[in-house]
Amino acid sequence: MATGHLITMNKLKQGKIYVAGHRGLVGSAIVRQLKTLGCTNIITRTHTELDLVDQAQVQAFFKKEKPEYVFLAAAKVGGIHANNTYPAEFIYQNMMIEANIIDAAYHSGVEKLLFLGSSCIYPRAVEQPMQEEALLTGILEPTNEPYALAKIAGIKLCESYNRQYGTDFRSVMPTNLYGEGDNFHPENSHVIPAVMRRFHEAKERGSSEVVVWGSGKPMREFLHVDDMASACLYVIQLDKETYEINTKPMLSHINVGTGVDCTIREMAETIKKVVGFEGDLVFDTSKPDGAMRKLMDISRLKAMGWEASIDFEEGLASTYEWFLTRVNE
Repeated sequence: MATGHLITMNKLKQGKIYVAGHRGLVGSAIVRQLKTLGCTNIITRTHTELDLVDQAQVQAFFKKEKPEYVFLAAAKVGGIHANNTYPAEFIYQNMMIEANIIDAAYHSGVEKLLFLGSSCIYPRAVEQPMQEEALLTGILEPTNEPYALAKIAGIKLCESYNRQYGTDFRSVMPTNLYGEGDNFHPENSHVIPAVMRRFHEAKERGSSEVVVWGSGKPMREFLHVDDMASACLYVIQLDKETYEINTKPMLSHINVGTGVDCTIREMAETIKKVVGFEGDLVFDTSKPDGAMRKLMDISRLKAMGWEASIDFEEGLASTYEWFLTRVNE
């Protein structure tokens, strides 16, 4: 990983850092890595301590704490069912969180802010791999349009404040994430934790097979959350000149991924191996496949000097170890 264009590590270590969404998958990984780097002045608040949808509370918090660096990882998230059932909540709450934090960051003089978005910002029928330039070039996936629009608004808030006020607010768009701190709920989890739990429970029961929805043919890209946290710290430490050379004022977001994808079948077979399930893997082709491919173009971030480093099977193994410590809680 190149480091020639980074601000000094001491500057980040000595700075006051606010991580919004520190209990989430990415936020908790960012906090872990900040602590590993020796950062001690990390500010966090739970939802009961600070309601990010409440503008007055957010403004008072920033006025009092005056953080120098902000990681905006807080968001209302959920799967297809939740997005379809509560579209108003998804667009309203996410837009309010972003607007409140970004505006308060400007007024309190935050040095750098990093906004975390999602790969769902890209059009439904986007060319693969998905380039940053594809933003706003087509119709979004209807099932998560409210969430995607909120994330697009977050990118544009950062860009607009940069253009008008000269702030240094940046945006990163992760691919599918997994790892320590993931949600393994039987109904509400994403594909890796859902399949991992299914294999684990089948192994515990002594079942002869595990059924996975769809044909197994769609391709997906997966990034370990510790790699995502590493990318976040890397991007926020880049000097302003390097960031601006590699982006555009009105197209400033950066894709974060591995640049490599695999089929759902390959993913399931790897999880089966990691869990140690010895039965059969069966695909229910009566269930929908979804988009056949979703791969990020990561050339922009690669040009800046960062690449993912965690091997997929090793990442799954460490995730399963973490899951085992909590499965009976």
